[in-house]
Amino acid sequence: VQVVESGGGLVQPGGSLRLSCATSGFTFSNYAMSWHRQAPGKERERVAHIINTGSKTMYADSVKGRFTISRDNRKNTVYLQMNNLPPADTAVYYCFARLPGPGSWGQGTQVTVSS
Repeated sequence: VQVVESGGGLVQPGGSLRLSCATSGFTFSNYAMSWHRQAPGKERERVAHIINTGSKTMYADSVKGRFTISRDNRKNTVYLQMNNLPPADTAVYYCFARLPGPGSWGQGTQVTVSS
């Protein structure tokens, strides 16, 4: 199983980024996926979740209305569109495949919101 995030970087406050998470080694369309983040000195938190078909999504209150999670089951990829970013969104963002058992984490991608 492979879960590989990309798309992080440095962005100014108010800007946007789109994260991608490419997967392989499992039947992507069978499983829910989620995005999590961990800021320095803080616990990892889930920010968005999408079920296997993509028809239902859930968001943390802190990102609701600014982040959009989506998936392309033909490309085995999940995305996180992040808009109107404040410095408080600075964190390492992780993709998580909700497989049976412990699931599978990506290595993370750094998002830094700073002027």
